[in-house]
Amino acid sequence: MLYKSYQQIRADLDEQRITVAQIVNHHLEKIEEHNPNLNAFLEVFKEEAIIKAAQVDLKLKQGTAGRLAGLVVGIKDLFCLKDHLVSCSSKILEDFESQITATPIQRLLDEDAIIIGRQNCDEFAMGSSNENSAFGLVKNGANPSRVPGGSSGGSAVGVQMDMCQISLGSDTGGSVRQPAAFCGVFGLKPTYSRISRYGLTAYSSSFDCVGILSKSIADTELILEIIAGSDERDTTSSRKKVPQFSQSPIKSSSYKIAYFDEINKVEGIATSVSQMMNQTMSSLKTSGHLLEKVSFPFLEYLLPTYYILTSAEASANLARFDGVRYGFRDLEISNLESMYKKSRTQGFGSEVLRRILLGTFVLSSGYQDAFYTKAQKVRRLVKDYTEKILEEYDFIISPTTATTAFEINSKTIDPVEMYLADLFTVQASVAGIPAISIPLGEDQNAMPIGLQVMAASFEEEKLFSFAKSFKIT
Repeated sequence: MLYKSYQQIRADLDEQRITVAQIVNHHLEKIEEHNPNLNAFLEVFKEEAIIKAAQVDLKLKQGTAGRLAGLVVGIKDLFCLKDHLVSCSSKILEDFESQITATPIQRLLDEDAIIIGRQNCDEFAMGSSNENSAFGLVKNGANPSRVPGGSSGGSAVGVQMDMCQISLGSDTGGSVRQPAAFCGVFGLKPTYSRISRYGLTAYSSSFDCVGILSKSIADTELILEIIAGSDERDTTSSRKKVPQFSQSPIKSSSYKIAYFDEINKVEGIATSVSQMMNQTMSSLKTSGHLLEKVSFPFLEYLLPTYYILTSAEASANLARFDGVRYGFRDLEISNLESMYKKSRTQGFGSEVLRRILLGTFVLSSGYQDAFYTKAQKVRRLVKDYTEKILEEYDFIISPTTATTAFEINSKTIDPVEMYLADLFTVQASVAGIPAISIPLGEDQNAMPIGLQVMAASFEEEKLFSFAKSFKIT
C-alpha cells in the first residue's frame, strides 16, 4: 500500500478500492514496525486517528469530504495542537498541553487530513542531526547507525519509512531540507512569510519557516496551496495571493541556472556528492538549460552570520521558559533567582544552553555592535547579492549538504563541525527565499543525496515546475 502521492490515494478512495480506515491502519502498522528502533514519533494519536478515519469515510460516502480526506500527516513536536502535548523535544516542556492549534495544522484539519502523531526533533529545533532531543536521538531509516539530519529528523524519517504520507516540519537554517536530503525525500522551505507561524514554537522569529516533507512534488504543491496565505494572528504572514500550485503545468522552457564555483572547493565535501552534482549539471545542460558559474564571495560568512543572529533571537524567545508560568520547575530552590537558574539549567539541554549563552553574549552591552549589528549588516549584503543573482538567473543550485548522513555521535564533540552541516542551506534562510531539496540518488553506501534549488522570493511555482522536470516524482 505504498502510495507515492496523495493523488493516487484519493483516486483509490473515490473508486472505493480502499478506505481511510485501511490507510490509517497501514501507517499505524508501519509506526509499530519501525518506530521502536528509529524513535521518529514521540507520541502516536492512535485512537484519535482511527475515530477520525471512520468520520472521513462517512464524509466520502456523503460527498462532503475535504480536499485532503485520507491524507495521514505527522507533525514536528514544535507545532501546537489543542489539548495535545507539545514539548519541543525538551524536558522543560515535557508535560505541557497546548491551548491552541497552529494555523497550518488547522488548515489541514479543515480539509479532513488526519494527524497521526507528533514527531521527535532536536530540542527547540536547535541541531543538525536530531541527536539533541531530550527523549532520545532519531535514527535514519536507510541505515540506523546514521543520523537522519536535523532538526526535523523525526519528520523526515516518518515520510521515509511510510509512517505517514507527509510531515510538517520547521526550517530555520535548513532543518527541513537537510534531513530531507539525508533521508531521500522532498523538503521545501517556502519564502519567509508564505505560511503563518502562529502556533509554531519560536526559535528564531526572523528565520523560522513552516516546511513540508513529502514523497512527491505533487504532495508538496497541494499542501502548500492549502496551508499558505495570510493569517491575522501572524502579522508577519504575507498577504500575497496563493497560486493554485497543484494545477501548475510543467513548463517545457529552458531555464538559466547559476551555481557557485566555491562549493566544489569547500573543505570536507564528499566525493560522491561532488560527482552527483557534476552529473546533474551535465544532465541539465543536455536537457537544454543554461548553466553558468557565478561567484559568491560571502560563503565563509554565512554560518557565522546565521548563528549569531539566530542565537540572539533564541536568547530572547526562550526567556519565556523560566519555570514560573508553565513547564519544568526545579523544586530545590531558595529564592526566585535560584528558581530561574536551576529550572533553566536543568530543563534545557546542552545545545540549547550553548545558543542561549551565545545569544545573550552578542546582545550584551559592549558587544552588540561588534557582533549582532555587524551580522545584521552582513545579512543584508547576502540578501541583496542573492537577489541580484536571481534577477539574472531563474535558480541557484547546489548540493543540499556537503556529505551524506554521517555516523551517530561522530560530530557531537565539536559543535563547529556539526554547524558545518548547514553550510549550503543557510543562504536561503538568511535571504528569506524559497528552496527545495530534491532526492537525486544514493552514494556507494546506499545513503541518499539531495540537490538544493533556490529561487527568488514567492517563486515556489517556478521551483515546482523545475523540480517536476527531473521526472523523479
